[in-house]
Amino acid sequence: MKKTNIIALTVAVFMALPSAALENKTESSSFSDINLVRLGPQEGVLYDTYVIGENSQSMTATRWITEFKMNKYETTYNLWYIVRNYAEEKGYVFQNPGQEGAYGRRGKAPTKDGAYQPVTMVSWYDIIVWCNALSEMMGRTPCYYHNNEILRDATDTASCDLAECKWENDGYRLPSEAEWEYAARVTKAGYQSGGLVSGQITALGLDNPSLPESKVAWFDANTDTTHTVGTAGTVFKSDDMTPAPGSGNPNGAGLYDMSGNVLEYCWDWYDVYTEITPGERAMGPRFGAERIGRGGSWSSYTGFIYAGDRYGFDPNEFYNYLGFRFCTSK
Repeated sequence: MKKTNIIALTVAVFMALPSAALENKTESSSFSDINLVRLGPQEGVLYDTYVIGENSQSMTATRWITEFKMNKYETTYNLWYIVRNYAEEKGYVFQNPGQEGAYGRRGKAPTKDGAYQPVTMVSWYDIIVWCNALSEMMGRTPCYYHNNEILRDATDTASCDLAECKWENDGYRLPSEAEWEYAARVTKAGYQSGGLVSGQITALGLDNPSLPESKVAWFDANTDTTHTVGTAGTVFKSDDMTPAPGSGNPNGAGLYDMSGNVLEYCWDWYDVYTEITPGERAMGPRFGAERIGRGGSWSSYTGFIYAGDRYGFDPNEFYNYLGFRFCTSK
């Protein structure tokens, strides 16, 4: 299967969606659900290094980051819905159908006001299977396998727990925790503090704790629900106007909502940080009980929203404040 142009693909799929969803696509025609940002060392350099957990965790360690690409936005319900429908037609199985943001209807077609809110109410198992489906849909090689078989069933939790990530493949996948924190903290000046909200920086990329957190994050102090992706810091023109995706303020890497809106699942099992061999890819322990969540959310249950803060969740858990964003090694 050839790699597919995402704009053509989205238009083709939307022709089969309800008029409300099609109308929303027209209003947001400049927005693409998949918008990858290159991250990592400069051309010709093997890796970037930084200290994970710095200014946030009691234990820290050095991490080596090779080139990867991360989506600018948290995964929208619109994209989730398109890929899930494709996947189920191909025999994929999910635990949960997902929903629009905090209070959308589960599994229903995207709506005008909620299509570009982040998908929630999906488990870690659902997410890695969905990433494999997106990879196949886009003509890429999936990353998640068990016994060399592509994972396509999120209800087979035993196989998913033993999943192997083939990092060298060009498919879509969850970021490692090290990649996620790197993306949350890297700026053109180096790295922002892990003890600040992602994007709490000056125009030069330096730490700026005087910048209000509300300028770069939707969290429990300025909202009681999810919002359209990439709109934190948007100046509303009227109470009934939904700001366009990506109209808010990004962080130092050009990514949106790295703090707030919804928590984001990562690949790793939760554990204390340990030092690794210089140049080695950090991917967490081989086994564990909880998968990492990062970034904070709109909910008061997830009040830790700094770039270095971390959470642990059973991979079966799903909440209306928990979603994800994807990346790729190529």
